[in-house]
Amino acid sequence: MKYLIASDIHGSNFYTEKLIKILSEEKADKLILLGDIYNHGPRNPLPEDYAPLKVAENLNAIKEQMLVIKGNCDSQVDTMISNFDFIEEVVLVSGGKSVLCTHGHVYNKDNKPKTKFDAVVYGHFHTGFIEKIDGVVFANAGSMSLPKNDTPNSYLILDEGKLFLKDLDGKVIVQQDI
Repeated sequence: MKYLIASDIHGSNFYTEKLIKILSEEKADKLILLGDIYNHGPRNPLPEDYAPLKVAENLNAIKEQMLVIKGNCDSQVDTMISNFDFIEEVVLVSGGKSVLCTHGHVYNKDNKPKTKFDAVVYGHFHTGFIEKIDGVVFANAGSMSLPKNDTPNSYLILDEGKLFLKDLDGKVIVQQDI
C-alpha cells in the first residue's frame, strides 16, 4: 500500500486543495494527516487562504481515503466540522516494517517512544527531514502550509518500506529505506 503522509495544514484551503491534487497525482492508496488541521496556532502567522470550514468540506469529501492524527492545535470543537475521527496515533506496516505515525509533540527523534518501531513519522516542527538514528528511521513530513527554517513545503510518501520526502512539485528531497 502506498501512503501519502502530510502535516500541519493549519487551516489553509489553498494547500488542502494542493494536497488533494497531489494525492491523485501520486496515486496513493491512503492519506495520513499528522495533525494541526484547522487552527493556525498562537505562534504561527495565518497561512495562505485561511479557511478552516473549506478545509473541512474538502477533507470530508475524501474521508474514506484518510486517517487523521490529532495534533496539539486540534481541539474538540474541530471534530464538530469533521466527518472523520481524530486519532492519537497509528502504526502502519510497509514492506514488513513497523511505522509509528504521530503528531510529534510527544514522540519525535529527541523523545523516542519506549516501544520499538522501525520508523517514527511525525510533523509538528514544520521542518521536513529523514534521519536514521540507532537503526530507527525518524522522518518529519514538514508542513504543507507553514514550513520553517528555510525548508520547503513538503510531504512524505511511504511505499514498500521506503520513505520519500518530497516538495509540493513532487521532487524527491531525500529518501531512505526503512
